[in-house]
Amino acid sequence: MNGDTAIQSLTLLCAWSVLLQTLEYWRIADSVAPTGVWSWPVQRADIPNTSPKLKHVLDWAYQPSVYRAQLLMRGLAALALALWGANLGVALVLFVGQLLLLVRWRGAFNGGSDFMTLVALSGILMAQVLALFIDPAMAWAAGLGYIGIQTLSSYFVSGWVKVKRAEWRSGRALTVFLNTGLYGPLPPGSVFRQPVVAFVCSWAFMLWEGVFPLVLFKPDWVWVFGGMALLFHFLVFWFFGLNRFFWAWATNLSSLFFLSSVISSY
Repeated sequence: MNGDTAIQSLTLLCAWSVLLQTLEYWRIADSVAPTGVWSWPVQRADIPNTSPKLKHVLDWAYQPSVYRAQLLMRGLAALALALWGANLGVALVLFVGQLLLLVRWRGAFNGGSDFMTLVALSGILMAQVLALFIDPAMAWAAGLGYIGIQTLSSYFVSGWVKVKRAEWRSGRALTVFLNTGLYGPLPPGSVFRQPVVAFVCSWAFMLWEGVFPLVLFKPDWVWVFGGMALLFHFLVFWFFGLNRFFWAWATNLSSLFFLSSVISSY
């Protein structure tokens, strides 16, 4: 995958991922009103060591009307990213909007997918800022490289953290984890309750995550590891309803094709 294709894939998938998230936020906007279950006057107490001036700014930013305006701007910026590609203005709107949402939801609304979205938007913004000073192709190379390294790290660290835990090495953690799924505990006869199956599946995913950096040395391996990643994130969506995970990581996989092709060429 050449640089242009990687950029197009990244921007299109990122636009769709951000637009999907924005529609989800819009759908529950009433729940974040002062009388809603996620009231900002209550949640603001969780922000420690913040200056009164900053809290006043955040209080204004998270008023229902201003909050909806932010979501509208975010949605329009995502559409612009899909239709016309990245520019500095669009990148800034999306990046700042993501930061505001992260603060609004006390760090994350949907776990790691929100931070991976921030990684993608950071890489896009980095490319646009650097393009003011250096060749745009080199600027995009830096942005894609940043996204690729962060994406690899997310898999690598996740895999080896599990390997260090006895409950993951034995397979017990997988069954416990799946028991908390969207549709309740696993059925009594579920194949994932069988110790051998849980053991094999656990080690398959741990090794896949732990050796993910191997894709840097052979571009063709990105297809294999990336395909497994899409399957993994689809299963996360299927069992836990976390649809954002699929699109957030799918967005960033294109950066790995670019990064692998650059490193393997030396």
